[in-house]
Amino acid sequence: MTYTPRLKQEYKDKVVAALTEEFGYNNVMQVPKLTKIVISKGVGAAVADKKLIDHAVDEITKISGQQAVATISKKDVASFKLRKGMPIGAKVTLRGERMYEFLDRLVTSALPRVRDFNGIKANGFDGRGNYNLGITEQIIFPEIDIDKVNKISGMDISFVTTAETDKEAKSLLTELGLPFKKN
Repeated sequence: MTYTPRLKQEYKDKVVAALTEEFGYNNVMQVPKLTKIVISKGVGAAVADKKLIDHAVDEITKISGQQAVATISKKDVASFKLRKGMPIGAKVTLRGERMYEFLDRLVTSALPRVRDFNGIKANGFDGRGNYNLGITEQIIFPEIDIDKVNKISGMDISFVTTAETDKEAKSLLTELGLPFKKN
């Protein structure tokens, strides 16, 4: 018996039917789907202290369940004392089952731990059906031990979909469980 994540099964069973009914797709292949989730974190103070990159990579690895990589700068910026090739952040790209597992953990356990939470803003769409979400504290994830955090920092989460419009993407992400604010 093979394992299928809960949200992946829910997508096949309920989301496809709901989106087909809402937008009137003729074919199942026209229904938008989530292709990848990218979690990234910029560490500006890493210019002075190289160990901060290791902490950021370690935190994103714990949160995502997949090894994160350090991102490097592409050019020199003298005012920031930044040289080309210096590590400056961390990121990980999730696809397939790990993507659905992360989304499930984000919706069911991490977002409800945000203080005074009443939904995420719906203005993070880019016009091509992708959504970007900024998180201000990494300690909302249960995988992070608060006692071992040296500095509270945020991260960006990008949801890449095959949707053509923002309306389709918002419907897809709402059906998958992302709690958007009511206008």
